[in-house]
Amino acid sequence: MSSTPLFNQVTIVGLGLIGGSLGLALRRRRVARRVYGVARRAATVAQARRIGAVDRGFVELAPAVADADLVVLATPPSTVVPLARQVAEATTRALIVTDAASTKAGIVRGWERALPARIAAVGSHPMAGSDRSGLGAASADLFDRMLCVLTPTRGTPARAVRAVGALWRAVGMRTASLTPERHDAVVAMVSHVPHLAAASLVSAASPEELKVAATGFADTTRVALGDPALWQDICVNNREAVLDALGRFERALVHVRQAIAYRDAEELEKTLAASQRKRRALCR
Repeated sequence: MSSTPLFNQVTIVGLGLIGGSLGLALRRRRVARRVYGVARRAATVAQARRIGAVDRGFVELAPAVADADLVVLATPPSTVVPLARQVAEATTRALIVTDAASTKAGIVRGWERALPARIAAVGSHPMAGSDRSGLGAASADLFDRMLCVLTPTRGTPARAVRAVGALWRAVGMRTASLTPERHDAVVAMVSHVPHLAAASLVSAASPEELKVAATGFADTTRVALGDPALWQDICVNNREAVLDALGRFERALVHVRQAIAYRDAEELEKTLAASQRKRRALCR
């Protein structure tokens, strides 16, 4: 918990799982003197106030950002750049903007072209989530011990990078930096393709087969419960990297299929053992 708040006002645009959880964590840890939130629906604003995710809530952007030090855009990838432009138009203040979207290259290119110099924009991606969505799933503990990837470029002001990193560390996260392009390539394989693989496995199973599915199937396909609208937005916005990662995944499946088809038990066991070692390393 911060003894002295890092920010006077943080405004969160988008009060779903990530935005709501961030508001809860900021207020619990007293990271900002004021936490304001913006949502499209008055009912969501009222819910955010009721659960303690924000000090004040708005359905209009301008009053929420008028006195903000930092604005967090916790919305789908395709909305981030348009919203950043709206923030710039709504205030004459110099402030910092960051996001929580799962893709970065297009967003960073977009706001480097669209935003005035007084708006310092830093890409960030908190690698935390749930198979549940919406404000009702928000938790102040969502970010504890998780990783947030920052994606500054050569033109990103160092003070803004420090401030955004401090924000995420203050709610319990570790931080690391990648270029926007490298971020998109990495998360395509470790986040986006796993969702598509889980969804495809569920799709391939027949109703009869699903009746006997147990914990292994449930664990493997848990992420398929994610919001379809959000995930199509993510995959379309990270199209090239997702296609490349899918190609690598398909080649790995073909390798396993061929080992089974040719009764190459030695190669199959070797492949499974190598995967087991890599997976165990994640737990260390």
